[in-house]
Parts: sequence; C-alpha cells; structure tokens
Amino acid sequence: MLSAAHFCKVRVHTKTGKVKVEKLVCVADGGKIVNEKAAANQMSGAAVGGIGMALMEEQVADARLGGLVGNDLAGYHFAVNADAPIIEVAFIGKPDVNINPTGAKGLGEVGIIGVAAAISNAIYNATGKRLRDLPITPDKILDLA
Repeated sequence: MLSAAHFCKVRVHTKTGKVKVEKLVCVADGGKIVNEKAAANQMSGAAVGGIGMALMEEQVADARLGGLVGNDLAGYHFAVNADAPIIEVAFIGKPDVNINPTGAKGLGEVGIIGVAAAISNAIYNATGKRLRDLPITPDKILDLA
C-alpha cells in the first residue's frame, strides 16, 4: 500500500483573509525509490497542485442554465511556483517486494491527497475555526470573525 503524510505551516492575515503557506513537508512510502530527484519533483509538483486545491481552484455551475461559469482557463485560478514555499520531500525508502521484484511503488498522485487537509488543519491551528469547504478563500476566512 502506498501512503504519504503532509505537514504544513501557514500564516493567516486577519485583515485580508489571505493565507500564505510558509512551509510544506511531504513524506511518502514509495517503496524503493529508483530516481530520487525525479520522485521528489513529482511529489513537490503534486503538493503545489494540492495548494491550489486548498486555496484557489473552484468550478462553479450556473444553477439556472446548468453550464459552467468561466469554463476556460482565462479566469481559473490555480497555484504556481510563487504560491508555494520550498517543499521538503522525504521517502521512507523501504522496498516492498510484495508489490514487485524491485520493491518499487508508483508515486502517482499521492503527493496531492493530504495537502488540502494539512492546510485546512494549519488554518484551524492559526485561527481556531474549522473550515470544511474547499477552496478556503479570503472571504471564508474573514467570515470567521
């Protein structure tokens, strides 16, 4: 079984509602890591996607017409490098020979899965208020007050 853990530190600006991810650490059990640099790049790229999921990305449907509002990339907000800190990535590095003879596992999208939960929990630790709907936008932060 493939698993990962994500930990993050955020700053929440109480006047603007802006959330800044200060630190993000991802640890994954990917079995034997064949190419550590490529695997770390895959994990950090997925983590940036998780930042976007947590804080920016949203697709709204028009309730009256049933279509998507802003159904192109012109108005869609997603995370870029400027939105992410330097992401620390570590691997357990224990081969799993039950998966295959080399003991390697595919990392796939395991790097994205826990990021939104880690950010949400860090916001809870900073504000004392639990937000359960993604994305966590500044207006939702300001509504906490």
